Amino acid sequence: MLTLWNKNFIAYVLWPLSMLYYGVVSLRRKLYQLFAKQTTRFSVPVIVIGNITVGGSGKTPLLIELANFLQKKGWRPGIISRGYGGKAATYPVRVYTKSNPREVGDEPILIVRHTACPTMVDPKRRRGVQALLKKTNCNIILSDDGLQHLALSRNIEILVIDGQRRFGNGFCLPAGPLREPVSRLKEVDLVVSKGTALPNEFAMLLIPDHFYQLMYPDNKKNAVYFHGKNLHAVAGIGYPEQFFAGLRTLGLSFTEHPFPDHHFFRPRDLHYGEDAIILMTEKDAIKCEGLTDARLWCLKIKTKLDESFYTTLLHRIVTVSDPKSSVSSSRYPSLVAN
Repeated sequence: MLTLWNKNFIAYVLWPLSMLYYGVVSLRRKLYQLFAKQTTRFSVPVIVIGNITVGGSGKTPLLIELANFLQKKGWRPGIISRGYGGKAATYPVRVYTKSNPREVGDEPILIVRHTACPTMVDPKRRRGVQALLKKTNCNIILSDDGLQHLALSRNIEILVIDGQRRFGNGFCLPAGPLREPVSRLKEVDLVVSKGTALPNEFAMLLIPDHFYQLMYPDNKKNAVYFHGKNLHAVAGIGYPEQFFAGLRTLGLSFTEHPFPDHHFFRPRDLHYGEDAIILMTEKDAIKCEGLTDARLWCLKIKTKLDESFYTTLLHRIVTVSDPKSSVSSSRYPSLVAN
């Protein structure tokens, strides 16, 4: 991660490749904007929630919060995801609460459990949208990630950034963490910053709620219960330090065990002693539910957003849903409408 987030010798060595990457990304985007590449436009609003950096930024918690909010306002959200970490025999795949994370990934299952919204996984996101519109009664689509998936036409783009790390060294891949240049912020509709927000950004807080035991989910504890115990924290997420930092804010002392993003835990990964208590994220807990291990505990979080964000988003949705509006058409208009 040092290479991606700091201006060091390796970053400057890789800088020419970064400029090549930037050129390819810019050309591809321009082709879509000039209609040289086809996209598919849909009859319902499509909202893409993504980022321009590698690693975790808080997209999934934001999507869950938005899906629940929209349902309260009378909308019927359908959700699409790439299903990172999973591989199915055929696509698209409908996701259920008991789906296999090896087939659909961990995040889509987490989304379904927290929202009960129809969710479809497909590497070709527009095909996933078509399946949702055909098989469900959803009237608005939320895309988990996909800001760079330009084949999917969208009406609203929400960009999520990590308020602490921001954009690292400012270089594109592979010399830095950027999938697209920072100038992309000027083109999206809303910018949400996890933690500290700058002007023209909406702040999002991920607040620790409680811990629950994986084997007995009704067994819930607060942080005080774990003080003084032999704690080990595991995290197979995009930015493990985020989880570890959250535990430290609760006054907990523990041994850190970072794993690759979307890691599938096995018993041998968790050999920390019989007296150990192992803390993990909800995303990781999905992949550990088959383990009969009373040591495993999960931290549940709450998402809090600026109230002005909801007002701004609803206004934008109503605007793009109005056929008479000058901004109602999708970005990257289709040569062949759906």
